[in-house]
Amino acid sequence: MSPLQPSPWLAMAAAAALSALALALLQHVRAHLPLDQPIDRSLHRQPVLRAGGVAIWVGFVPVAFVLRAQFESAALWLAAFGAVVAVSIADDWRGVRPGVRLVVHALAALAISVSVFHRDASDGLSASDGIIIGLAAFAIVWSANLFNFMDGSDGLAAFMATCGFGAYGATALHAGEPADIYLALAAATLPFLVMNLPPARVFMGDGGSVPLGFLAAAFGLVGIRAQTWPGWFPLLVFLPFIADTLVTIIRRVAARENLFRAHKTHYYQRLHRMGAGHAGTLLVYGALVAGTSASAYLALAMNPAAGWQVLGAWTVAIGGFFAGIDYHWRRCSPGQR
Repeated sequence: MSPLQPSPWLAMAAAAALSALALALLQHVRAHLPLDQPIDRSLHRQPVLRAGGVAIWVGFVPVAFVLRAQFESAALWLAAFGAVVAVSIADDWRGVRPGVRLVVHALAALAISVSVFHRDASDGLSASDGIIIGLAAFAIVWSANLFNFMDGSDGLAAFMATCGFGAYGATALHAGEPADIYLALAAATLPFLVMNLPPARVFMGDGGSVPLGFLAAAFGLVGIRAQTWPGWFPLLVFLPFIADTLVTIIRRVAARENLFRAHKTHYYQRLHRMGAGHAGTLLVYGALVAGTSASAYLALAMNPAAGWQVLGAWTVAIGGFFAGIDYHWRRCSPGQR
């Protein structure tokens, strides 16, 4: 092992330590940082520090820079990821128009997709290549905003990130592939998770949630391209977030609602408002997240051919869970809505 290529455990320790130090510094200067003020669409009642996601990147980025040799086109990756982080942090501080954010997300996603699926530019770009690259870029943009949609209840997004990237890392280790970068990101999220547990003392903000979603899809596609895992694997790992967001958007489109209007009708938000609160919602969704992540790892390790069936079974189970929430939501008092 090269001196510049630390073991996964050293990478994790370094990422977690840097992240914890950054969180401590953010708490020290919190009076000068943006706060998430509660509004009628919020699930919290007191102002909470909004810039906690920065600490994740203070822990992760230096380790990722050391590990950059593990990824082709590392400079392009850092530039694309840096653009997403920058526009997300700017949105936390000053606000950025949705159209501007989406353009930055789309350009960054397109750059990553090209680097993953069209490595040899001398071959030209075929129609099939263009379709694959376009679909991959769409998946990355979707995932970036998916994490942002789900960052509304204490501990939820951070727990998903820790389990999800931890599953990526464990699977890469099992396959004998480089796992340091996935495990480093999971470790960098852990200190934030501790501070974000109910009652949360700090929130991710867009600066944390959007780049996490961006990397969830981007790393997932890298693993598919490298045949570290099949296509069902990232879907199963992040299924609770994917399902909640997808069904909620379909329901809102069917009701002709404005998709850019803030709301609190995600299934996790309904569960919270029906009495589960932050702790209860984290317990239920945490069990789902841990279950899908562990199932994805075990299915791939023991019987990869059964992966799509496992994904289907979890989809049915989560669909039943959502149907139960819908049933009780219709019966709850108007004041809870």
